[in-house]
Amino acid sequence: MKTLQEQQKQDGKMKDVPKEAQEQKALFEWIAWQSRLYPELALCHAIPNGGSRNAIEAHNLRLQGVKAGIPDIFLPCPRKGYHGLYIELKRRQGGKASYPQKRMLAALAQQGYRCEICYGADEAISVIQEYMG
Repeated sequence: MKTLQEQQKQDGKMKDVPKEAQEQKALFEWIAWQSRLYPELALCHAIPNGGSRNAIEAHNLRLQGVKAGIPDIFLPCPRKGYHGLYIELKRRQGGKASYPQKRMLAALAQQGYRCEICYGADEAISVIQEYMG
């Protein structure tokens, strides 16, 4: 039995759904534009932890402190009782957080950070707007 995602891919429906990288690019374009209203947004940054790597490069990155599950985006601005905001960004459709990502988000939340899984740039923008107040 095929999953919904596999069926959508077969039917060609996933072709029109932006990839995670496209969603993240759109989000950071919005952040750059909104930095005039909220200068603190200029501190927001991506954490390029993902992507495919060969075994040697992956091993070297682990030795340098790269950890599985670290969220994609961090806004190091305290708001509403939180130390900062972490966002794990996924595609609007078909994106799914891995177990290490969920575990890391839970651990960061226990340390006083707001942690969200957002499906698409629009959802991430809404979270950031609400967080910034």
